Amino acid sequence: MMEGRHEFLCGVVEGFYGRPWSMEQRKVLFQWMQMWSLNTYLYGPKDDLKHRLLWREVYSAEEEAQLKALVSEAESRGLTFVYALSPGQDIVFSSSCDLTLLKRKLRQVSDLGCQAFALLFDDIDHSMCQSDTEAFSSFAHAQVTVANEIFRFLGEPPVFLFCPTEYCSSLCTPSVSKSPYLLTIGEDLLPGISVIWTGNKVISRELSPESLAEVQSVLRRPPLIWDNLHANDYDSRRVFLGPFKGRPPGLRAHLRGLLLNPNCEFEANFIPLHTLGSWYKGKEEGKGDEEAYSVDRALSAALQDWMKELSLPLQPGRQVRPTDLKPSTLSVKSKSSDSSDNQHGAQPKCPITSSQSTGALASDEIPADPFMSHDLKAGENQVFRSFSHEKTSRRGLCSGRVPLSESQVRLLVGLYYLPHEHGPHAQNLLQDLTWLKGNCHCVSVNGNGKKVAPQKVEEWRECAGRFLAACDDVALLHSAVVNSINRAVLYDLYPYIWDLRNTLLVAKAFICWLEGRILSEGSPLGSWKNCFHWCGASSGAELHGVEAEPWVFKGGLSGEVQMLLPVGTSSELFSHPPPLFPTSRLYNIRPFQQKDKVELYRMVRQLYQRGKGSQDAAISHPDFIGDRCLGASLALCPEYSLVLEDELGVCGCAVGILDVRSFAKRCQATWLPAMRDKYPSRPHGASGHTATKEPLLYFHEEQDYPDSLLYHFPSQLRLEALPELVDCSVSRSLLTTLLTALKANGSQGVFCEVQPTDGLRMEFLTKLGFLEILRGEARPREGVVLGRLL
Repeated sequence: MMEGRHEFLCGVVEGFYGRPWSMEQRKVLFQWMQMWSLNTYLYGPKDDLKHRLLWREVYSAEEEAQLKALVSEAESRGLTFVYALSPGQDIVFSSSCDLTLLKRKLRQVSDLGCQAFALLFDDIDHSMCQSDTEAFSSFAHAQVTVANEIFRFLGEPPVFLFCPTEYCSSLCTPSVSKSPYLLTIGEDLLPGISVIWTGNKVISRELSPESLAEVQSVLRRPPLIWDNLHANDYDSRRVFLGPFKGRPPGLRAHLRGLLLNPNCEFEANFIPLHTLGSWYKGKEEGKGDEEAYSVDRALSAALQDWMKELSLPLQPGRQVRPTDLKPSTLSVKSKSSDSSDNQHGAQPKCPITSSQSTGALASDEIPADPFMSHDLKAGENQVFRSFSHEKTSRRGLCSGRVPLSESQVRLLVGLYYLPHEHGPHAQNLLQDLTWLKGNCHCVSVNGNGKKVAPQKVEEWRECAGRFLAACDDVALLHSAVVNSINRAVLYDLYPYIWDLRNTLLVAKAFICWLEGRILSEGSPLGSWKNCFHWCGASSGAELHGVEAEPWVFKGGLSGEVQMLLPVGTSSELFSHPPPLFPTSRLYNIRPFQQKDKVELYRMVRQLYQRGKGSQDAAISHPDFIGDRCLGASLALCPEYSLVLEDELGVCGCAVGILDVRSFAKRCQATWLPAMRDKYPSRPHGASGHTATKEPLLYFHEEQDYPDSLLYHFPSQLRLEALPELVDCSVSRSLLTTLLTALKANGSQGVFCEVQPTDGLRMEFLTKLGFLEILRGEARPREGVVLGRLL
């Protein structure tokens, strides 16, 4: 155990919202910390019931054994193990009973060998009950009284931390220097107690000695930084793989310590913690700030070591791990550090699914972990099996598993860099998409009524080429992650790269669609440029002109790309749980070409035959189903027809009609007469059989939709996809691309017809915001009409 009240504490806080790490993951964490010279681990996961919600309850014998083993493991590696408790939600400060229960709980942990503690009063209401109001002069007075009492009760341990309710500048009322709460803390809290602080914000982009001087003066002691730079529990679409940055090594002279609160996903924290170790070790050697820590050098060293880690055949939950991994130049051999992750003030992170947010152990190897609920274990075992028992089919998974290349790892880190900053690849991608959007008039149907210089068109095409190549790089990265040998990393990062792959699949298809199809601004149907959007090289949140917390705009790179699309504000089109069975198959969505017609006709005929289960006279003509389902759209408005394909060929399509009224007139004038000649109502040899005549009558009946429908929903669509698709999200991306194109050219609403017996399609569309809009006699034929506004 590290001694010395004035030793700089540097390490990790496990204090985030979400499923706590497993015991095996914590042991790996302690190995990392020892290698990288970190020295402090704070245990305080928000979702450990006995840490926060049920703080009064003592640990069972089984839980005691595991906690004692964890404390011993940390001590054996030279780490200070800090046990944190968060009683602030419902403690009665004036209650002798609550104070006794608090002492009992901490005495139990102290008897297990723990000698460092923390009381956390973050993320709670400032109000007090009546008995507390009568007993204490202020909320701060109540907290200080309890903290001082516990500090003395524990024998004034050398490490005792206190997290105030006002823990950053933006939460102080009216300001840091004038906050009655902080002034009371600084004046009345015993000097041996260290105070936790996060900086100017909950998630501070930078920390500087100047920004800390004021709070140090008010608190009358150097603060301990609880650093949320890599915390991601506030956004289910973001993870941060970038280096420790924005904290000059010279800060150590002004701090009691710095503990990093990292990503919920354990495997995402290799580079953040590795570079934190470089930051700490550099200044410890007495070098100047610039010499002590270079972000680029630290990142390069961390990347080299992570490449070794990624080449290991680790399973979710890290059941298998080598005992020795030698660090590269900027890594360090052995010192001590252990820290815990917690984010102050951030909202709990909604998991991408109820069981897919972090790693888990195999079902037959999961220990009885008191820090993980049994229902989560069961759910995560199910997800683990989906990664362990991967199936192979036409649309299934590739079997080969290989390590990621260095360029792929650098791309991965750049896509998920830091909360206030994108990596170079992500910056270029956003800048190109923004430019393509702003200059789409160069490739519009009529060039906005003006002649566009050929060089401007060529410039647009070159930019589009770069953007499409960048999207392809991400798609290949997605496949590589799915096929990677390190399944632990796949388990933790797959939901994020899958989400970005899908968003870019839509964006890429939309850029491919734009040229020669986007209407000019002079079109009566409107313009895409009226759609709300934001984007920047660093972060969209900065467009407000002030530094905003990263959760103001959610989604990270994926969210920013989404918001640059015409349907970007429709989050239900983009935010969905990933599939249980990840597939590495490459997909592409592109505009329809006439050569696709034969394959599309074959596909819809195959789908019809599967639905019917047998042949019938109605489909004896090979073109009949294709003409009925797709023919008119492909012939009269091919510009709103999209094709989904994979390595094996066409596997889906989406066809749309921008203006059903005008389309119906054209259809009556040209398409239907041709079809009536091709499919007469009384075919030769039919002998009047009803089973044969009824389908053929489709082209001989009047098809009309009420004005009340077309007023709000002027556009129509149809979606077809092979059922063998393992990842149904590509069907969602296909439909979203079509909606994006329709919205770009001015559509305000779209509808489609679904057979009432097609429950899967009804559910699929309902999740994307479609609702039944026609009932009873107003419905055309026998289909159910679903619609959504754009």
